[in-house]
Amino acid sequence: MTPIERFAAYGRGQPIDRLPCVPIVGNTAARVIGVKVSEFRGNGRLIADAQVAAYRRFGYDVIRVFTDLYTQAEAMGARVHYPEDETAYLEAPAIDSADRIGTLRPADPRKDGNLPHHLEAMERTVQAVGHEAVVTGALTGPFTTASFLIGTETLVRMALKNPAAVHQLCGIALEASLAYAEAILDAGCTPSVTDAMCSSTVISPKQFQEFGFPYLKKLIGYIDSRGRAVTLHICGKTRAIWEAMADTGAACLSIDNDANLAEAKTKVGDRVRLMGNVPPSEVMLQGTTAEVRQATRRVIAQAHDNPKGFVVASGCSLPVETPFANIDAMLDAVREVGWPIQKEALA
Repeated sequence: MTPIERFAAYGRGQPIDRLPCVPIVGNTAARVIGVKVSEFRGNGRLIADAQVAAYRRFGYDVIRVFTDLYTQAEAMGARVHYPEDETAYLEAPAIDSADRIGTLRPADPRKDGNLPHHLEAMERTVQAVGHEAVVTGALTGPFTTASFLIGTETLVRMALKNPAAVHQLCGIALEASLAYAEAILDAGCTPSVTDAMCSSTVISPKQFQEFGFPYLKKLIGYIDSRGRAVTLHICGKTRAIWEAMADTGAACLSIDNDANLAEAKTKVGDRVRLMGNVPPSEVMLQGTTAEVRQATRRVIAQAHDNPKGFVVASGCSLPVETPFANIDAMLDAVREVGWPIQKEALA
C-alpha cells in the first residue's frame, strides 16, 4: 500500500498491511544524498531532493519538510547560526526587551528569510511524490516563535511580570504563523505544528492555558477550516496538558518519549490519534537494531488499540547521524507486527 492508501484505509477501519510509521527524518535526509546540512539553507530544490530520497530509501508514511524551528523567527529578525554540518540554532533573538515588540512585523512567507525556499521545497516534494505519500510542512507554533523573537528566559520572566506584553508578542507570532500556514496549504502540504516551548518543562500548565493554548487553537482552527487535519507536537513533558492539547482541535498528538503512551491513550485516546514515541537519541541514534526493534514493539503494545488510532513514530526529530540501519529496524519491526497485531511478533 502507498502511505496515502494506508492512512485512508486505516481511518475507515478497512484492512491495512501495517500500522503507519513515521521515523521523523529531518536533517538526517542530508546523509541520504551525501550533502552537508548547511547546504539546505536557501536551497529549496536540495531540501526537496533530500526529503524525497529519504522517503524512497526508507518507505515511511509521512514526509515532513523541515530543517529547523527558527525559519519564521529568522524571517522576522532573529539571528540564526548555521553550523557546517549540523542543525541550526538560535544565535540571538530579534529584540531584547518588551518595549521593542512594536517594531516587529509578521513575516511574509513568500518574500522573507528562508521561508520562500521552504515553500519551494514543499511544492517540489508534493510534485514528486504527493500522489502517493503524505507531505507536511513544519510550522512553528506562536509561543515558540515568540520565544525565539525575544529569548526564552526573557519571555518566561515577562509571563510573570508583564503578561500583556507576552500576549502582544504572541499575537504578532500568530499572524506570522497564520500567513505561513496559508502558504503551506497553498503549496499542497498540510502544516505540522510544533510548539516546543509550550512544554511543561519550560512553562507551567497554567501558563500554557494562558499563553500557548489560545493561539494554538486559532492557528489549528484555521488549518482545520481549510480541510486539513493537524498533528500537534510539544516537546518534553506534556502529561499535564494532554487534555488542553486535544482541546486545540488537533486531530493527532505527537507525544515525546518522556511520556507513557498507554497513559495518554487512557486520558485522550478517545478524542485524538496518538503518535510516538521511540526515543530519538538514546534508542534511534545510540541503540542497536535489536534495541530499536524492542522499543518499537513496546510503543505498539502500549497504543496500538488507541480508539482514535495510532502512528508509530520517533518521539521527536531524529538526530542527524541516526544510523540508516536503525531507521530500517523501526520499519521492519512495524511490518513484522503487522495488522491486525500479531501477538507472537509483538512479544
